[in-house]
Amino acid sequence: MRWRLVDAEERSASSVPRAIKATLAVALAAQIAWQASAPEPRAHATTLERPPAIEWLHAASLGEPIAASQLLMLRLQAFDNQPGISIPFRALDYEAVLAWLATALRLDPRSQYPLMIASHVYARVPDEAKQRLMLDFVYREFLGDPDRRWRWLAHAAIIAKHRLKDMPLALAYAEAITRNAGAARSWARQMRIFILEDMGETEAAAVLLGGLLHSGEVTDPAEIHFLTERLQQLENVEKSTSTSKSR
Repeated sequence: MRWRLVDAEERSASSVPRAIKATLAVALAAQIAWQASAPEPRAHATTLERPPAIEWLHAASLGEPIAASQLLMLRLQAFDNQPGISIPFRALDYEAVLAWLATALRLDPRSQYPLMIASHVYARVPDEAKQRLMLDFVYREFLGDPDRRWRWLAHAAIIAKHRLKDMPLALAYAEAITRNAGAARSWARQMRIFILEDMGETEAAAVLLGGLLHSGEVTDPAEIHFLTERLQQLENVEKSTSTSKSR
């Protein structure tokens, strides 16, 4: 019985007119050719929208603003890796990025993560205008809690000095740490001295360094020894400069 069924199917296929078979073959070949020539599907980047209002986030978090802050940061960091496409940081709308970072920080003011990402990731793009936007954000937020946030402004000073080659800006950040962050590590509070030295302001650097040593603020013997040697070097440079000018 099975043999008869197969035989019937073979006879029905063989009975199809050749013209129809040829038409089907041409249509199949055309479909294959069209698929081969069609451009590959491309993913398109979506625009980074502003974050929801902080009042809405407070209500939606059901009393868990820290968790909401973490979710915001995860969403922001995932944005540059959309399905099928990777978006370079410099292509992002930095005003929107700043809004996400600021909102996350408002939800969890004790978090260090938004400022770390701002200074170590988004401030490293090869775009000076966007670098300055991010550094300015770090500076503004530093002023809100200097004793907790000084390390991110110290990193901003390093970027201003070495990447932007903007010594006055680096000095302004370093001086802000010295003035406002009493809890900052000594190396951060001393940054302005070495920036002044790099700017050629050896006399001002020597005065500040001498004052630092005489204030008793530095107590570590190794650090005192290092700073004393540095002060001697600065004084020698200043004497050499004064001698050359008098000739």
